Amino acid sequence: MEKRNKIYFFANRQPSGLNLKSQMEALISKYDFVVTENANDANIIASIGGDGEFLQAVRKTKFRQDAIYVGIATDDKKHFYTDFHIDDAKLLYKALNSEDDTIEVRKYPLLEVNINKEMRYLCLNDFSIKSSIIKSMSMDVYIDDDKFESFRGDGLLISTPTGSTGYSKSLDGAIIDPLTRCFQMTEIASFNNNNYRTIGNAIILNEERKLSLVLDKMEDYYPIMGLDNEALSIQNTDTIDVTLSKNIIKTVKVKENSFWDKVERTFL
Repeated sequence: MEKRNKIYFFANRQPSGLNLKSQMEALISKYDFVVTENANDANIIASIGGDGEFLQAVRKTKFRQDAIYVGIATDDKKHFYTDFHIDDAKLLYKALNSEDDTIEVRKYPLLEVNINKEMRYLCLNDFSIKSSIIKSMSMDVYIDDDKFESFRGDGLLISTPTGSTGYSKSLDGAIIDPLTRCFQMTEIASFNNNNYRTIGNAIILNEERKLSLVLDKMEDYYPIMGLDNEALSIQNTDTIDVTLSKNIIKTVKVKENSFWDKVERTFL
């Protein structure tokens, strides 16, 4: 087995981020790690910052299937994707090289988003679609190619289990255990009256399901779409297919800091 010690640090390009990156490289050099400036050469990809930096690290390195991702916090705030702190390089080294049961590798599911049946994207947290102007939008929602509802409102959000604690929760979506392979759709300010009717609740779909959105092209708008914390603007959007990807993201997790520990700490 290849030794897991080639590490790439991802940080924002601001002076403060680059300074923290240099600081972490100096700390980790005391241990048996090889720091690389090329993410493709690494088998460990470490983000420096909060959850936003972690999501960017995963996206910018193209959702590597042969690497382990770790999040390193730079403040005392509680984050969902960061299990380590910049001041404790020793704990990171121990976690990545431990042979006992104090740590484990978790596998997080990803969404696969196919736009117009030709552009494919992955998401770790969620995918959102909204109108680009101050106007509601309409689209037909299909589950496994069977029409489910005609939606009108501000937009829709589709999230993974790990993304269920973010934007989805603020829309009254369920919090889903990441060990459950599924995905969730929640509505953003849907219309429900005598002219328009939607389910009104979040729906959770099994990993084998396909969710399809067919946009109403008679409307005078084009959508703004969000992939995790990154905007995607494609003017000519007709159809969007969302499924649970066969790919996953592997992360190192300290057992005393499980997903449900984080939920309790953050919300209770």
